[in-house]
Amino acid sequence: MPAETWSIAELAAEYDVTLRTIRFYEDRGLLTPERRGTLRVYHPRDKVRLGLILRGKRLGFSLDEIATIVDMYDAEPGEEGQLEYLLTQITHRRADLEQRREDIDKTLAELADLERRCHADLDVLRSAGADRSDGVPTNG
Repeated sequence: MPAETWSIAELAAEYDVTLRTIRFYEDRGLLTPERRGTLRVYHPRDKVRLGLILRGKRLGFSLDEIATIVDMYDAEPGEEGQLEYLLTQITHRRADLEQRREDIDKTLAELADLERRCHADLDVLRSAGADRSDGVPTNG
């Protein structure tokens, strides 16, 4: 029984990406479909790789990191090396995201403090304006 294959349009529809995206990954050597004349024929390996590429992008890995991870599966040290490399990359990615979260938390705290001070200053200005609106001139 022949293995299932897909056209570029079928893969694009299944993964909700553009044809251009798939061609880009091809140009980068991440996907290597069979060519039948002008047709691209994608095999299960290509489909799995596309899924891994898209997952890697969602997790914030660069295309170079993704290429290293998916290419290691086909080369020595194989799956074990791939998993060790992936674990290292996950550790780095997690540290980067934790730092970003810390930076965001600090920025949010600074914005909250600034907002509180702006409201206080605005209250003072509005109170001073209300005092002047009674028709009595003030020394300004």
